[in-house]
This record gives sequence, structure tokens and C-alpha cells, in this order.
Amino acid sequence: MSVVATLVVGSDGSTSKESRSAGVSSPEDRKAFLQRRREVDVIIVGGNTARHEPYNRTPVPLVVISRSLVNPVQGNHLALFWNCSPVSAIEKARTLFGEKILIEGGISMINELIAHSLIDQLELSVTPATGGEDRIDIQQLLSHFSNIEKREESGTVFYSARN
Repeated sequence: MSVVATLVVGSDGSTSKESRSAGVSSPEDRKAFLQRRREVDVIIVGGNTARHEPYNRTPVPLVVISRSLVNPVQGNHLALFWNCSPVSAIEKARTLFGEKILIEGGISMINELIAHSLIDQLELSVTPATGGEDRIDIQQLLSHFSNIEKREESGTVFYSARN
């Protein structure tokens, strides 16, 4: 495992409800998400994600890519703030922390990294939730990967996609 991107969406492709992923998550997704975090060397998120999601505590270093000088994760002594591109952040994080990098950024960050062939694995959870915002095309996202495994647990569909 090197660079893994994780994303949860509702069955209608919505990536958030009231600006937070919790509105489209499920207990099964949350369990998989928390386990994944314990298996990596560093987590990378964008500033917008850091401002809307609870990142005050992480089990490993957290890199927030942002141009803003406002600290959205006060209290997280493992947080670092880098003003750089996601591509540069991956290179720098690999040097500083190790090979196992988890991308928890939004779809824009994920798409940019896919365009640069930097996502080795996508972990996509599709929950029964609907009616959220920032919808994506689930099949279009998965089309970037050639090897896709699918499993279902209590109504949440998990896709593990690789090239």
C-alpha cells in the first residue's frame, strides 16, 4: 500500500450533508474508516475538509493543504499546514513520514491525484443516504481503476479499486 484515497458517498452520489461527511456515512463505513487510519503513516486533507470535519485528533500526523493561515484543527499537535499542491504534498509526506499515505481530501483533491496517477487504491463507501450535497458520478470515479472489488455490509457497499 502506498497512496490510498478514501471517500464516502450516499447512494445518490452526495459527498456531504450540511457540509459534513457524517451525514452520508454509516456505522459500517465509520468502522472501516477508523481502522484504515490506524494503518498509515500520514493523513492528507485539504483546508476545506479540515474546516468542516473533526480533525482535532488523529492517530498519525495530519497534513492540511491550505493557503489559509487560520488553523482549523486547533488542539491537534500532530497537524502540519502546507501551502502546496496535492502532488507536492504526497512527495513531501513520503519523504518525511513514509510510504503509507491516506488521502481524506474531497473529490477535487482525489481527481487531481488520479490525473497524476498518484492514487494506488481508492476505498469508496456507498451508503443508503440520499439528499446531500456535492454529488459525484460514482461510476465515473470508479472508471479510473481497472481492478474493482465490491462487497456489501448492512446496506453499505464498499468498493476497493486499484490499477
